[in-house]
Amino acid sequence: MTEAEAAAGSPGVDIDSLSLDQLSQIRQQEEARLQQLTSRYQQLRAARAKLATAKSSLGRIGPASADAEIMAPLTASLYCPGKIKDPNKVMVELGTGFYVERTAKDAVAFLDRRIRLVDVNSENVMKVIQATQGNVRSITDAMQGKMLEIRARQEGMRIRQRDEAATAGS
Repeated sequence: MTEAEAAAGSPGVDIDSLSLDQLSQIRQQEEARLQQLTSRYQQLRAARAKLATAKSSLGRIGPASADAEIMAPLTASLYCPGKIKDPNKVMVELGTGFYVERTAKDAVAFLDRRIRLVDVNSENVMKVIQATQGNVRSITDAMQGKMLEIRARQEGMRIRQRDEAATAGS
């Protein structure tokens, strides 16, 4: 059983017993899975960067920031001017459009928990990516071995035919 199969809890398959076509199909499936996992990993890293930026921005707001002018984002590319009313109170998005008012200290703690969660998920996805890469390498090696076997058989048949032709011609 490969590392990825052990991680996924799936039963092992003896890749040496599979045909070249079957190996090709499995490799395509594993490569597609690898692309999906890589995309998921990139999404997690982008989420972590956003959380770190939010934490950094929150760290720049202090008591002296009261009545400071800011540009509040309405969308990723649309902002409106505003003023900080109370620098110790912020709105934290819990997810799916739900917000809650928190103190700046509580918001930092919330962001730290989220960052740790994203980091753990990123590490887990990276482990699965590495195992899947190992699967793709193993399958590719098995395919190359099968192709060498096929070539050796073809060469052996060619030599036999040549020897038979030479014997028949003598």
